[in-house]
Amino acid sequence: MAKSSAAGLLTSVDSMFTTQEERDNAQRSYVTDLPIAEISDFPDHPFKVRMDESMTEMVESVKERGVLSPVLVRPMPDGGYQMVSGHRRKFASELAELPTVPCIVRELTDDEAIIIMVDSNLQRERVLPSEKAFAYKMKLDAMKRQQGERTDLTSATPLQKLGGKTSREILAEQSGESHEQIRKYIRLTNLVPELLDMVDNTVLKEKGTLQMALRPAVELSYLPENEQNALLEVMESEDCTPSHAQAIKIRDFSEKGKLNPDVILSIMQEEKPNQVEQFKMPRNRIDKFFPAGTPAQKIEDTIVKALEMYRRRERGRER
Repeated sequence: MAKSSAAGLLTSVDSMFTTQEERDNAQRSYVTDLPIAEISDFPDHPFKVRMDESMTEMVESVKERGVLSPVLVRPMPDGGYQMVSGHRRKFASELAELPTVPCIVRELTDDEAIIIMVDSNLQRERVLPSEKAFAYKMKLDAMKRQQGERTDLTSATPLQKLGGKTSREILAEQSGESHEQIRKYIRLTNLVPELLDMVDNTVLKEKGTLQMALRPAVELSYLPENEQNALLEVMESEDCTPSHAQAIKIRDFSEKGKLNPDVILSIMQEEKPNQVEQFKMPRNRIDKFFPAGTPAQKIEDTIVKALEMYRRRERGRER
């Protein structure tokens, strides 16, 4: 009898500190080891699994200690399982040649799976602009289907509200991004892959690849695909990306039906204030001429004065 009372008390206490949704999920979840071959990737997964230094470290960790945190999967109607959260751990397990991976198996609807997949991956230390773009788009679509809102994701006008807030406003609160910033990220999904890679490279900093900031990228996302490709050719030939002001001008010509490769080239060849040609010299070649700690601006001024004196002396000799 005492045992029965204690169990009832524990159940009552548990109910006080968990939501009904959490209790329902616990009842439809279990943990087990599953063969990696039986787990398919999430369709249109927006988060890239890269073979970088972090992945190399994860593979070594998996080889030594196994997968310490179970991945989340859902059973599929036709058999097998679909990955919801844990693509990097699964990939590391494959590279480590493990036959199975520990899994939390949970019954989830398509929209529930999308929201969990996005939320779990947005917690990563480094998230690329393209990953945010497609992740926000997927999650908002799912939220709108659940709440019955229209799925106009990139409109700057107010959307149908539920409980006084739109799905995008709710997402803004959850993600820490502003309502407008989320709209800008979603606009990036309209870029051709090559331009989107340039936006990602503002984070990756890969040598030999151009970088393009978010604001001009958003303006260029309004261009049709053929004009984006024409712009891409000019950017690659000129080895530069447009400033925000240039991107606005390019979009304006496009909307007026006047954009062509010649116009693009003309705009791209305009000098940008922040892209005046720079001359660089290794610091160790001039360090011996200046006391330690000399500010860079003072070094530059001194070199310019020395060159002016040298030029005057050479001119004097010519006379």
